[in-house]
Amino acid sequence: MSGSDTEQIAALLYRYARAVDTKDWDLYRSVFTDDAHIDYSSAGIPPGSRDEIADLFSKAFGAVPWTMHYITNIEADVDGDTATVRAMFYNPMQLPGMAEQSSCGGYYFHELVRTSDGWRSRHLREDNVWFVNAPGAP
Repeated sequence: MSGSDTEQIAALLYRYARAVDTKDWDLYRSVFTDDAHIDYSSAGIPPGSRDEIADLFSKAFGAVPWTMHYITNIEADVDGDTATVRAMFYNPMQLPGMAEQSSCGGYYFHELVRTSDGWRSRHLREDNVWFVNAPGAP
């Protein structure tokens, strides 16, 4: 792979955003190790394995007209073949049955490992800090 570790890590996070926004669940899986643990509990989604989350998203996101993740302020602490990453996200979206656009934002916390295929996430925890026009909100 070309580029510095920091550039490669940023590319991995951007690939994550593209995978979710294009609903490409094979691409989503490619961001993670086979045994990755993913925790979206701050958004009300039970934590699970890479494949459990990808399968859940493949069903749930079919009804979502569009999402557009922006991932910024990527801070990577690289230590040999591992890295701890904190990044901000902003995600405007159109949710099913809602007339107005919704959006949310917060932080992604990744634990990465360098593999023969490049950097992969073995643990992701999302900290969803805010949500505007959430489904079911008054």
